[in-house]
Amino acid sequence: MLKKLKTKLTGFFSLKNRINLCPKHKWVLVGLAVLLSIPTVSVIAAEKVEITWWHAMSGSRLKVVDAIVESFNATHPDIELKPLFTGTYAETLTKFIASYRTGTAPNLIQVYEVGTQTMIDSEAILPVYQIPGMLGEAWDWAQYVIPITNYYSVEGNLWSMPFNSSSAMLYYNKDIFRAAGLDPNKPPTTWKEMEEYGEQILASGVVDHVYSGGWPGWIWEQTLGYHNHLYADNDNGRAGLAKKVVFNDEFGHMVFETMVRLHDKGIYIYGGPEYAANSAFKAGRIAMLIQSTSSLTGILKASEFEVGTSFLPRFEGYPIGNSLVGGGSLWVTKGKSEEEVRAVWEFLKYLGQTEIAIQWHKGTGYFPVTNAALKALLDEGWFSNQTYLTAFLEILSGRRDTAAATGARLGPFVAMREHFRAALEKAIAGDLSPKEALDEAAQKMNQLLKDYAELYGG
Repeated sequence: MLKKLKTKLTGFFSLKNRINLCPKHKWVLVGLAVLLSIPTVSVIAAEKVEITWWHAMSGSRLKVVDAIVESFNATHPDIELKPLFTGTYAETLTKFIASYRTGTAPNLIQVYEVGTQTMIDSEAILPVYQIPGMLGEAWDWAQYVIPITNYYSVEGNLWSMPFNSSSAMLYYNKDIFRAAGLDPNKPPTTWKEMEEYGEQILASGVVDHVYSGGWPGWIWEQTLGYHNHLYADNDNGRAGLAKKVVFNDEFGHMVFETMVRLHDKGIYIYGGPEYAANSAFKAGRIAMLIQSTSSLTGILKASEFEVGTSFLPRFEGYPIGNSLVGGGSLWVTKGKSEEEVRAVWEFLKYLGQTEIAIQWHKGTGYFPVTNAALKALLDEGWFSNQTYLTAFLEILSGRRDTAAATGARLGPFVAMREHFRAALEKAIAGDLSPKEALDEAAQKMNQLLKDYAELYGG
């Protein structure tokens, strides 16, 4: 419509050159010229590049996401980023796969770490390491925290952008420690001490159970990686698609049996999936919690007691690995226009800005993913609060040179976690012995890995 109007006016002004207009007609021309400028502005505004982002951040995290998106849109008037909460991690991943098949996928998708191999094999992704070159830019990937980028890299190249990275750590109630006669500044460092402390706390009568945890399958993976023990063959699926799990050996059975034994003694109480156990800890009904570092901000705000944090407990006499990266990262959908890719890249760069990375960390408890943000937090004294420092020290103090310490990358990882959770539930219920339950889970997981390898030609 605007183009036609311009054409008519051009002809009209040409006609003006051949005839003499009265003053009244001249003012009509001036008015038309002014009107012409108004729709031009509207068209420019309408030409904003719109990009969509599906994510799984709810609750207090959603508020931080919305605040960051609002500030991005305000500082990038030529881009409109539209975020959409699409359910849990698993629901978000499932919806993305379905949407890509129907051509309705978003530009950007948040996927938790167990979906990494699925995303790599999906052929639906534009790896982030390729984007700067496509747009004629150079980018220094060394600015991001190395253990995080290691997890999401293939042959040294980063496939997804670090975003909500976390690890697992031990939370403990210092008030309960004092009431039970324990030193509140000396949390347990080994599983032997976890059992000893647990017995003393139970004997004090302060609580009925001592500790719980979230994400059972993830904590299992953390325990293996923390002791430099592989989860699956082919270097945890990093040297090629994994064909079988290797955790159901002497070490794996010992770890699993320890969990069941502590449950039978009343020290451990099963907390269900994800974050359900947090409520019991915040309410003071248990003394310790093994959970994601991303829960820290919420726990500190909600707890009416002094919270302590510490590294994960270790099994003495076994190799040292590293605490594994959890949380999620951001993946760019393949097949979008260059303008959309450029807009997405602007947002990914924006998230890495020091002040934005700090805003994300302080508002959620997830790691700031850049070294500059980490330094700024150190300089301002943020980590003088030891509870926030624990997570970083843990993930930076372990090994980085083994596949076991980096973490597994498996195609059917989401379903595999569910098999582990089912095994734990069967074992603590007494339906199967610990060994029978773990071996059954391993058998089911191996079938999943076999089917996946056949599907993707591994």
